[in-house]
Amino acid sequence: MRPILLRTIKNGGSIALVSDAGTPTISDPGYKLVKECVEYGLDITAIPGANAAITSLVLSGLPTNRFLFAGFLNSKTRQRCQELAELSNVPTTLIFYESAKRLTATLKDMVKQLGDRPAAIARELTKRHEEIRRDTLSKLTAHYLNVGAPKGEIVIVVGPPLKKTPFSNKDLDDLVLKQLQTLSVRDTTIKIAIETGRSKRQVYSRALKLLETQSQKKPT
Repeated sequence: MRPILLRTIKNGGSIALVSDAGTPTISDPGYKLVKECVEYGLDITAIPGANAAITSLVLSGLPTNRFLFAGFLNSKTRQRCQELAELSNVPTTLIFYESAKRLTATLKDMVKQLGDRPAAIARELTKRHEEIRRDTLSKLTAHYLNVGAPKGEIVIVVGPPLKKTPFSNKDLDDLVLKQLQTLSVRDTTIKIAIETGRSKRQVYSRALKLLETQSQKKPT
């Protein structure tokens, strides 16, 4: 339809782009029409209206001075985790759109990749069943695993990275030993590297060393 709409505008007509899913062009293909209007030098303007990302941010109780709107994450787990890992050190509040059916899977991945940060889940904004649920990512995950997927359109607002306290080598050893009780060396390495910011090589080397020390202590 874009060529037809552009031709209408070029011939002096007016077009209104309206969406029943919030502000047009925000995570919406309508931006392609705006982009082409700009390329052709056609006049465009916007009438401010409800925006789920900004409304959720305002109601979340999380820092609003700096924020990043990340839109929809990839629907596949591996790619989604990679996208979250790339955002893990961004020092701002993060805003995401998500489908209700993928909410718990996404929250689980957020805990793994971003850490257990304060967050808010907003749904059905400006509608009769509007709801804002605020808690840590892990507790929000547990809640939706228990009650099931919510209805409506979902916005996830995640607070900035938590300030990390100094993490000593002894703390690292204690954490490695604890995780090795239930996880493999590989999984322990990945989990602790994400949680502490230590390199995978350092954690892996320490885990092997601790396992070697433990085996030497066992009676023959």
